[in-house]
Amino acid sequence: MNVENTKAQMRKGVLEYCILSILNGKEAYPSDILEELKNAKLIIVEGTLYPLLTRLKNTGLLSYRWEESKSGPPRKYYTLTEVGRGFLTELDSTWKELYDAVHKTTK
Repeated sequence: MNVENTKAQMRKGVLEYCILSILNGKEAYPSDILEELKNAKLIIVEGTLYPLLTRLKNTGLLSYRWEESKSGPPRKYYTLTEVGRGFLTELDSTWKELYDAVHKTTK
């Protein structure tokens, strides 16, 4: 069994939660999201992020707005919807329960 595969699967499992958390209370451009994830050592590529953002938008958790750019094409800024905020609240609770269970199990 390859430990790198397991680590990658663990990261993928929390990626959606992390993205929604980054967007909690603010809007962000995808490169800003990538930067925050990178700073947290959750390194992903644009090819992973964009489909995930689209899926989250299509399920009603995110919305976006276009903003003209002075140095290129318009930029798409993402934000949580009201439904997304409720979903994130549920994920916060689930994460705490999961963290507590894993912590108890692995001590």
